[in-house]
Amino acid sequence: MKKILVPIDFSKQSEFASKIANKIAKESESIIYLLHLIELPSGVIDMTAGSRFSIPESILYLRKTKEKIVRFKERIFSKDIEVEHIIKLQAPNEGIIKYGEKLDVDLIVMGSKGHSEFEEILIGSNTEKVVRTSKIPVLVVKKDAEKFKLKDLVFASNFNKENRLAFEKFLAFAHLFKSKIHLLKINTPHKFESTFAAETKIKDFIHGCKLPKHSITVYCDVSIEMGILNFSRNKNADIIALTTHGRSGLSHLFNGSVAKNLSKSALKPMLTFKI
Repeated sequence: MKKILVPIDFSKQSEFASKIANKIAKESESIIYLLHLIELPSGVIDMTAGSRFSIPESILYLRKTKEKIVRFKERIFSKDIEVEHIIKLQAPNEGIIKYGEKLDVDLIVMGSKGHSEFEEILIGSNTEKVVRTSKIPVLVVKKDAEKFKLKDLVFASNFNKENRLAFEKFLAFAHLFKSKIHLLKINTPHKFESTFAAETKIKDFIHGCKLPKHSITVYCDVSIEMGILNFSRNKNADIIALTTHGRSGLSHLFNGSVAKNLSKSALKPMLTFKI
């Protein structure tokens, strides 16, 4: 991993994402690119006669934004980490994808709303669009993680063959940080599979892969979402990893509506890989 993109809007969520990106960059010696996208009113961009903003006002606005980013960098990031910043006039979800690909980054780290399991937490529309369309792995962060580590990673899956390439990307991530991985298959009353059959499927799925220290678990719960949450809590996992098909809406992530429902209560960072 060489490059990490962190979209920022100066919210608490983007601060949380930046702090985790800082820790990841320390361990991987990556360059961080801070991307601030401005969706300005037409008067700022179309500086014709009669506009609400004059050219000097627009220049001042951009200069103040740059100064704000510099202060943000100094406050959040370690001095030994290389941090670049980019300011562009573009819609957030389009700009994040565009500059992620243009810079050829290895990871996008984004903040998302949600502070309590008792709130109706939904991934914001911009984050959802990026997760759904990005070919680059996306790490979604919802809370401050001062003690964040990359020691234990959960990869929750149905372990169908279509997830294999995404899994190989996940393995590269785990190898880089020498993480232990927990391969997790959830059994529910409505979709039950014997432990023997489920474990055999997982072993066939990982056959030929060079795995770091790992465990295989077939976990029974009332729903896939609750199974992932309860298992991750029991293991005190640092990251929950899922896969996405890139279809419309988070309801198609992982397996049915799992990721959408999971996002309402999971406050651990969620790492997504596009199939």
